[in-house]
Amino acid sequence: MVTMPYQWSPSHPSAPQRVTLWAHQSLSPKGFVGFVGVTAAMLALPLITQIGHPGLWVLLPCLLAALGGVWVALARNAQDRGVIEELVLTADKVTLTRHSPRGQRQDWQANPHWLRLTLHETGGPVPKYLTLSGGDRVVELGAFLTEGERITLKESIERQLLQMR
Repeated sequence: MVTMPYQWSPSHPSAPQRVTLWAHQSLSPKGFVGFVGVTAAMLALPLITQIGHPGLWVLLPCLLAALGGVWVALARNAQDRGVIEELVLTADKVTLTRHSPRGQRQDWQANPHWLRLTLHETGGPVPKYLTLSGGDRVVELGAFLTEGERITLKESIERQLLQMR
């Protein structure tokens, strides 16, 4: 069974329905350490040939800078994947809350009667772009998900909305 990067919170059918979405976390902390370790070992190979030679002191800062760059890039990528979106469906209100990786919070609300869930085939920043509208704004939902996951999410939200109506 394939796990989706979103989960409906179990609740009573008359209670608010809540789905939480998160970005893929394909590199675990253990994998991060392993990748940086293997990269350090591979970068150290040219240094072995330079032991006792003045060229060692030319290569060493460059290789340390490269290793530091890999570390910073992976750490920044891990931080950027920290986005979480939470969609809450009730009989009188739909609320979308987005928690960005740098601590910003964005909220959007609409009346479920006027809610429109649209899957744009083209024209969005990603293929199969999923948006919610139902007020004065159109907001994106799950832009960090894959195309298939956005399609499945749309169907899942539509089922929940039908059950609520």
